[in-house]
Amino acid sequence: MSADTVPGGNDVSGGENRGVRERREPAESRLQPRLAAPQDVLHRELAYHEKLYSGFAQAHFARPAVRALRAHMAQRILRMTGAGANSRVLSLGCGIGDTELLLAPHVREIVGADLSPAAIRQARADAERLGIRNARFEVGSEAPGRYDAAIAIFFLHHLADAALAELPGKIRACLEPGGVFYSLDPSRDRLSGVVGRRLIPGLMKKYQTADEREMEAAATAGLFRRAGFEVRTEVYDFGSSPLAGLLPGWRFGYRVARALDDVLLRSAALRRRGSNFELVATHGGRVV
Repeated sequence: MSADTVPGGNDVSGGENRGVRERREPAESRLQPRLAAPQDVLHRELAYHEKLYSGFAQAHFARPAVRALRAHMAQRILRMTGAGANSRVLSLGCGIGDTELLLAPHVREIVGADLSPAAIRQARADAERLGIRNARFEVGSEAPGRYDAAIAIFFLHHLADAALAELPGKIRACLEPGGVFYSLDPSRDRLSGVVGRRLIPGLMKKYQTADEREMEAAATAGLFRRAGFEVRTEVYDFGSSPLAGLLPGWRFGYRVARALDDVLLRSAALRRRGSNFELVATHGGRVV
């Protein structure tokens, strides 16, 4: 259940002052807690995504700007994880497998897991149609085995707090020594979210579930550090991903926005207001 249709260098939460704030306030408390029971969150998320993957997602993700965004994501994942021709890769919350099928030609095997049967049916059908034999898709929250890399694209922010707290340990258990986990999620500090809620609140609600939330990079990284990972966070974009969601047919617009993002993100002030952050967690201390 990973699909954000409008998804909003190192630690981007500030320097010395951030350290003071962390000593005063435990990192977990800044993860915008869920008051609902985990099973209630799970049932609502599954119902939403079953509906999403019954037609809308397939059409939306096939649009030119969204395809360009996914292609950029795939290349970024390969670079950030170091995954290559001999790598087994696990994707949590794979959705309909559009990113996974782009990664498949570059790795030995990719296994996607998602709780939505509708999403997995589509992913399997697309793999068959494209003749991709090294991609496997399973209904569920995990896929047993050992992996060189694991990814979670717009997935963590859908999890209830208890499930999120348990996830780093589960990922560590399935990664080979030196394996890398990569995630991409909306930032709590993103300027695009503030603008969207003020100017297009109805559209924002349409593309978001009731239980998902924006996340703080430093707090999320802390969960993985406590599980024994070496962690770094970076900002993925400023406005290009939200633009791809809002104007999915405008491939040229996305490419211009992506190029502009690469310039804007050189500014530390603008990085702090970026739309989505990447987390790269390494098992065993290998530096990617």
